[in-house]
Amino acid sequence: MTKPLASRIALVTGASRGIGYATARALARAGAHIVAVARTQGGLEELDDEIRKDGGSATLVPLNLTDFDGIARLSVALHERHGKLDILVGNAGVAGPSSPLGHIELKPWNDVIAVNVTANFQLIRCMDPLLKVSDAGRAVFVTSGAASKANAYQGPYAASKAALDTLVRSWANETVSTKLRVNLFSPGPIRTRMRASVFPGEDPMTLDTPEQAAEFIVPMCAPEWNETGKLYDYKSRTLMSFHPPA
Repeated sequence: MTKPLASRIALVTGASRGIGYATARALARAGAHIVAVARTQGGLEELDDEIRKDGGSATLVPLNLTDFDGIARLSVALHERHGKLDILVGNAGVAGPSSPLGHIELKPWNDVIAVNVTANFQLIRCMDPLLKVSDAGRAVFVTSGAASKANAYQGPYAASKAALDTLVRSWANETVSTKLRVNLFSPGPIRTRMRASVFPGEDPMTLDTPEQAAEFIVPMCAPEWNETGKLYDYKSRTLMSFHPPA
């Protein structure tokens, strides 16, 4: 049986657990070779084992995304080995402190911005040439409803996701006349370790799993996907366009 993503190269960040892990496995099952990026070597090795069991293949990249030079080196390595990149899933993120803004020190603020915004900017600028070489480059970034809700006590996270949304939409507008398609995916409440750390009193069994969400990310990575500059809201199963504020 022909796999829809056979011979395609897919880079997934935050691939050692949660939505990134599930998405990497789902893309591999569809035939893509996975370039799995995460800080946790053990999680990457577990992912590799599962991908191999499913008959797929992966390249493991233990990398802290705040190593911005490391992202640049990765793009060079991808160019030398594959000559292109077909799929980029920017999933890695951190929740940051859950505190009033006036109580948050500068370092944790900078840490959130570094992972959730600056690392994705570096991914964009370094992977853009490789994605444009592809016959159908596809990029999906995982965002959050916090970007528009601006929840109390989640200021750094909400601000970082709002910045990510605008960054990704700008890239989509810049590449609209190319074969590259760039979109956002908002999973809503999902049964992940990060969600549990922010909402410790929540019953995780009431939430959908990362695997369920990942099944909706995979079609956004396919050559047949033609939308760009949009947001897929998993909770409502709706592809949304952005509009200026009233």
